[in-house]
Amino acid sequence: MPTYKAPLRDMRFLMNEVFDFPKHYSQLSNGGDATPDMVEAILGEAARFCEEVLAPLNHPGDLEGCHFENGEVRTPKGFKEAYEQFVAGGWQGLSHPPEFGGQGLPMSMGLFKSEMMGAANWSFTMYPGLSLGAMNTIMQHANDEQKAVYMPPLVEGRWTGTMCLTEPQCGTDLGQVKTKAEPQADGSFKITGTKIFISAGEHDLAENIIHIVLARLPDAPAGTRGISLFIVPKFMPKADGSVGERNGVACGSIEHKMGIRASATCVINFDGATGYMIAQPNKGLEAMFTFMNTARIGTSVQGIAHAELSYQGALAYAKERRSMRSVSGKKEPDQVADSLIWHGDVRRMLLTQKAIAEGGRAMIYFAAQYADHMVNGVIEGDQKKYEYWDDKLGFFTPILKGFLTELGLEAANLGVQVFGGHGYIKEHGMEQIVRDARISTLYEGTTGIQALDLLGRKTLLMTRGKCVREFTGQILSFCKNNALNKNMRPFVWQLSKLAAQWNMLTMRVMLTARKDREIVSSACSDFLMYSGYVTMAYFWALQAAVAYEKLEKGGAETPEFYKAKIQTAEFYFDRLLPRSKAHAAGIGASPRTLMQMDNDSFAMN
Repeated sequence: MPTYKAPLRDMRFLMNEVFDFPKHYSQLSNGGDATPDMVEAILGEAARFCEEVLAPLNHPGDLEGCHFENGEVRTPKGFKEAYEQFVAGGWQGLSHPPEFGGQGLPMSMGLFKSEMMGAANWSFTMYPGLSLGAMNTIMQHANDEQKAVYMPPLVEGRWTGTMCLTEPQCGTDLGQVKTKAEPQADGSFKITGTKIFISAGEHDLAENIIHIVLARLPDAPAGTRGISLFIVPKFMPKADGSVGERNGVACGSIEHKMGIRASATCVINFDGATGYMIAQPNKGLEAMFTFMNTARIGTSVQGIAHAELSYQGALAYAKERRSMRSVSGKKEPDQVADSLIWHGDVRRMLLTQKAIAEGGRAMIYFAAQYADHMVNGVIEGDQKKYEYWDDKLGFFTPILKGFLTELGLEAANLGVQVFGGHGYIKEHGMEQIVRDARISTLYEGTTGIQALDLLGRKTLLMTRGKCVREFTGQILSFCKNNALNKNMRPFVWQLSKLAAQWNMLTMRVMLTARKDREIVSSACSDFLMYSGYVTMAYFWALQAAVAYEKLEKGGAETPEFYKAKIQTAEFYFDRLLPRSKAHAAGIGASPRTLMQMDNDSFAMN
């Protein structure tokens, strides 16, 4: 059974020595309270809560699952008490404004907390996690009166939130949404329709659930341009902030799922439910992207959370389990056999997990600084600042979500492989990580959807390749600054070539798309994975550069820690980065072999 231990050493290394979060926070209008002492205290307390409260509930919660009866959902044993501790600790409002009861800390502080919570118990983390997106959407798009009603209890954690997009007839294609919104004389709307796959849509943890719902006005145009956004509470709020009568919202059923079984995924029926519009009429999908982008970044955290948990379980097992002798001779002659960790192929799997978890963490922490600046734009009322950082973060969002969840699933599978047959058995907890991780590549947009967003929307349509040129420019600047460092030359040489190739491949797709638009769809998945491997390579090179510097001048960690960083970076460049070559070939391949077969020829019978 994996015993979760918060990776505080690696977190501190990234925060203090690689990305200099203390300096970063000092430049934010809401960063004054995020002093090194305050940050350290929060990290330590969050780690304790995750290790001692959430992690012990992870496996039992999976075995028990959620209970559904007469429209009500009961979470597994211990979840309600854990949520009460979560609320009492003020964790939900860590990064939200003090005027609504939050602590007003930068958004990245909430992300660090969410990473630890997700690795300790992803099912539990889903309940407050969905609330964050609802809170951010209300904060940005609701009016002052709506904020006054809904934000304080959401920030406190007394209420939770959801996002209700998908319907039985449509998944990603939200242009097919049929849920209706009928205007009422008092300015409210009657919401009628069915939403599916609603995470945390019904539960017994909080006294109220606030649904953020996409629906159509009677005169709305067809397609995505005719969708509006509404707040629909489970219980109607009273003037004093307490809950009143039940709204026309009901849970029809919960899904029987492959994983995250302790998280209730619901069918929610709206039967003339009272709702209130936020944002502009027929502009709901644009406003919902606030929620969706929040959720996508959260899902990318799931990738590294599962990689971290699986790695911790596999590493402990590989050190304890003995099997055969190393091919280079006995390593533990006094034992009946050598530990698994002495075998080269087992080390390959462990190092792959380590490279994914720590490389992915670096990618997310870098993006978290962009998110901090973006949120600061909102706080300061500076729309240009918000849009600037939103655009920069928007380029990374599909890479983080698509690439890191795919690699997180790979790392989870490797954990089972290290255990061998024992990994396939429930009692060891490794197979649960695989089942829990599997959904991460699907929800908030599948990997293919993220790939289309990255290549088709962000790269070709919106920026004509500028987003790639800007980031590769940052990579090349790093390479230039480290060109004379003999320790860094192997990294710099490869990175320089990859940055140039990334631009070349982008241009090739742009030119080909003028004649054959199918290239966008056929190349997008390879483009996303290629982008992910190159991006992670940059952040591993960056970590290696810092580690070399700390070995020479001294740092907060031991020499062994920094040496391990360099060795993991070398492993990544030697063993994982070469995968980018295959993806580069896929990007350049003609769509012909994908599209030439007649649809009927797919059948074998």
